[in-house]
Amino acid sequence: MSFLEHLDELRSRLMRSVLFVFVAATLCWFVSGPIYSFLAIPIERALAEATRRQVPIAGLTGQEQILPLSTLKENDLGRYVFTEEIKMETTLVPVGASVIARVAKDTQGKLGLFVEEPLYVGNKVIPKGSRLPVDFMQLPAEYSGESDKLIVTSATDSFALYIKVSLYGAICLSVPFLLWQIWGFVSPGLYPHERGYVTPFILLSSISFVLGAMFAYKVIFPPAAKYLLGIGSDFRLLLKADDYFDFIILVMLGMGVVFQMPAITYVLARIGLITARYLVRIWKTAFIVILVVAAVLSPTNDIPNMLLFAAPMIVLYIVSIFVAWIFNRPRTAT
Repeated sequence: MSFLEHLDELRSRLMRSVLFVFVAATLCWFVSGPIYSFLAIPIERALAEATRRQVPIAGLTGQEQILPLSTLKENDLGRYVFTEEIKMETTLVPVGASVIARVAKDTQGKLGLFVEEPLYVGNKVIPKGSRLPVDFMQLPAEYSGESDKLIVTSATDSFALYIKVSLYGAICLSVPFLLWQIWGFVSPGLYPHERGYVTPFILLSSISFVLGAMFAYKVIFPPAAKYLLGIGSDFRLLLKADDYFDFIILVMLGMGVVFQMPAITYVLARIGLITARYLVRIWKTAFIVILVVAAVLSPTNDIPNMLLFAAPMIVLYIVSIFVAWIFNRPRTAT
């Protein structure tokens, strides 16, 4: 093929990839809400924990002790501290507010918390005897309120966010197809028997991408979020949903790409372009590159979180050495 024919082939494959991603994004739009809710779980948990650290535990205070809700009995009296924003009498009571409350039975004979004094919220008054809208038998750590939610700053932010969720979700779903297109563009430069590696390459790369993204979601991101929110403990924590989504997607996509290392090594070793001996010889250079990549991908500038990113890359590099050792073969035309 001539140079222009190569460009035409590249254009065709790019157009197919864009069309496939567009169709996948259209399908992802209908489930963009659940996708975002899934991605928001780590930060909302970290935000709830950070918020609870700033106020006393929900319950009644008395004699310098905090009594959890589940341990209270009828006629117990103390000061209730709101650990989340709660709506009472059409009024939103902010985090940190407190009121004298008593444990008493309602008309159905069930225990509940009732305020023993008027509660002033702004220019509104919640009268004495109002019931606190909390689950009496549920521990406070098991529910979350408005303070645990991410925020948007304009009417169009939510729409734009779900468009972005759909697009990134489509890219993740399109990984096998995109890898197939990449292989299709590269394969004419390979020998016929080498083109047979397309199936294991796509399978291993797709599985590696999913494992890398889930590793970032489950292992790397939670401690990083706690660290970042811990730094902001002196401020009221209001996090923009759009900024957070860009943040977590960068981390997940980055680790998904990093986890491609063994799959790419497998193909290059089978073709005969790299060997285990070569990977061992350049380990010092690879180690420096890994630290640089970890510093770029890490959302924080502290060493523990950076090492949290670097550790799996080092393990993957070692795995790649063994992969190259097992599957390496000299490159031949047949």
